[in-house]
Amino acid sequence: MFFVLSKTVGIMLLPTNFLLAAGLLGAVLVRTRLAHVGRKLLVASVVLLAVCGFSPLGAWLLYPLEQRFPAWNSAGGAPEGVVVLGGGIDTEVSAAHKTTAFTSSADRIVAAAALAHRYPNLRILYSGGNANLVSDDTAKEADYVLAAFESLGISRDRVTPERYSRNTFENAQFSKDLAAPKNRERWLLLTSAYHMPRSIGVFRSIGFKVEAYPADWRLAGTADLLKFSVFSVQGFMHTDVAVREWVGLAAYRLSRRTSAFFPAPGAD
Repeated sequence: MFFVLSKTVGIMLLPTNFLLAAGLLGAVLVRTRLAHVGRKLLVASVVLLAVCGFSPLGAWLLYPLEQRFPAWNSAGGAPEGVVVLGGGIDTEVSAAHKTTAFTSSADRIVAAAALAHRYPNLRILYSGGNANLVSDDTAKEADYVLAAFESLGISRDRVTPERYSRNTFENAQFSKDLAAPKNRERWLLLTSAYHMPRSIGVFRSIGFKVEAYPADWRLAGTADLLKFSVFSVQGFMHTDVAVREWVGLAAYRLSRRTSAFFPAPGAD
């Protein structure tokens, strides 16, 4: 039920979807006795869409997420392995064209490959099934990632694919089972910087001790907090990604799938 709600109600609550729906409802109401309500909805939706698309609102929402966990400190020595969360591969496009098709989060895979080159004995566990509400067994991220790593110079026998997880909680559960981490082993968790707080919280809640290795940043820094977008699509993407993550943090905390609402470095 949790997964279904996240893919239905959760998607509808994204700012662009919600505001477009409000605008369409307003357009319908303009033709009825509630025309005054319809006009207000139309104006509000247009104004708020403009704010989401062109203002730095998305950057303000993303910034605290991306800055929560600093870059990984290698001073502690070589890690045993790294868990890479899925999201870097478009499963449907990959299945249709029978080749690996990357998403805007492909930096997760590139960063993992760089780590593997730096540490020749590093184990890579890629956790990614199909996060779509309706899917079949032919399109799983993990099925395409082996070729991607191989093209980056990492042999397939160093990569363990986990192909059944559909969300972050399942990523953590299934990864722990496959990794079977031993005491004092050093494991890294590699995902997008904005997604790291929720991911770390989930891994902590199931007892899988990992160190944050953030990648795939969407912001350059504080300068973006005062920058207005020339193209609205960038503002929409930032706003939607950030709101989805904040809502996810709240939902995971309320359902006790994470250790804290906004997990931080160190023990919560």
